[in-house]
Amino acid sequence: MTDLHLLTAISPIDGRYRSKVDGLASYFSEYALIRYRILVEVEYFIALCEISLEPLKSFDSDLFESLRSIYRNFKLEDAEKVKEIENITNHDVKAVEYYLKEKFDELGLQKYKEFIHFGLTSQDVNNTAIPLSLKDAVHEVYYPFLEELIAKLDSLSEEWKNIPMLARTHGQPASPTRLGKEIRVFVERLVRQLQLLKELPCSAKFGGATGNFNAHKVAFPNIDWVEFANGFVRNKLRLEREQVTTQISHYDNLGAIFDNFKRINTILIDLARDFWSYIMMEYFKQKIKKGEVGSSAMPHKVNPIDFENAEGNLGVANALFEHLSAKLPISRLQRDLTDSTVLRNIGVPLAHSILAMQSLKKGLDKLLINETAIEKDLENNWVVVAEAMQTILRREGFPKPYEALKELTRTNEKVNEESIARFVDTLDVSDKVKEELKKISPGNYTGVDLY
Repeated sequence: MTDLHLLTAISPIDGRYRSKVDGLASYFSEYALIRYRILVEVEYFIALCEISLEPLKSFDSDLFESLRSIYRNFKLEDAEKVKEIENITNHDVKAVEYYLKEKFDELGLQKYKEFIHFGLTSQDVNNTAIPLSLKDAVHEVYYPFLEELIAKLDSLSEEWKNIPMLARTHGQPASPTRLGKEIRVFVERLVRQLQLLKELPCSAKFGGATGNFNAHKVAFPNIDWVEFANGFVRNKLRLEREQVTTQISHYDNLGAIFDNFKRINTILIDLARDFWSYIMMEYFKQKIKKGEVGSSAMPHKVNPIDFENAEGNLGVANALFEHLSAKLPISRLQRDLTDSTVLRNIGVPLAHSILAMQSLKKGLDKLLINETAIEKDLENNWVVVAEAMQTILRREGFPKPYEALKELTRTNEKVNEESIARFVDTLDVSDKVKEELKKISPGNYTGVDLY
């Protein structure tokens, strides 16, 4: 078997792009999954001690921090020990349980070790460890990247707030707008979706073999296990507990989170395509980095590769988010195993999303505005003031103003400032209105200030 190396990795996430998304390894690697499982098991054991479960009343609470150090100081070599146990058990969560029992032996806590994983099924551990790792990754890694990108867009929208620009609807010249405002559109969309994402609950399943606390109740019938589990999941794990489940989480909230990621990415695809188009239209030039090559054959090219790379990565991410949100809420009867392998891929679309945000930020940082090209485009499209003119003529009661402007503009002849002025002079309106009409230009017909 070929040793794992950046150049031999099958996935580009763990190969070509590893250095750009390495921070996610702390949340979505096999090592990370084992560590989060151990965290859940340790905190569960401590919670059982804290409710004074009869066999655990003699456990010294001063040892809680020693137990927590097992996951806080968890190293790669510790994860390798767990994997060695798994090679024997052929069960990943049972391997974690046996590893912890060995740790209890080392701490002289043999008499308590059968309360590790007490009454639980593996999904009580997986369906808390995985949403917790996702929540931590989103807060520690994803949010900062997205918020930095939004801040960059917000800055550009302010910098270019007053630059008039020809709009295009259906690809055709349309009522002028402002460059800053068009960027502000993306700021508003992203801010709203980020707010919605933060409002979505990150929930967990914790209820025994089929969600009913069967084993817990039969052993200790006088304890309110629902109240215990709610407090444990909320206070120890910072998650929201799903109240009625099968053996596994129903994953509906997780699906909603993935759908929200997908919507954010769809907005970013829209942004990438728009800026790609603006570069093609020469509204922007790009900063040149010495030594870089745009084309292997054409020396003159400076390609918009950052926006293209972003679009590609966002597409891959959304394909995976789509599968995750569509597949995970479906499970045969009380549980099948199809979620197990799928859940291991949560970090992959997040990695592609973060790669895309890095590319977009890099692309935006390279932009050099070409006001000459923007002004030229406006000057070449005086036809767009027709909307303004016919609206004023409607105000004045001029007969069939739309039709009059349509006759002027829907020809193959060039419409410019001079032809507009000649047309205005033929209109049966007051000199004051004619003067008002002649003051309208593509550069000043940009509407109200929206922000």
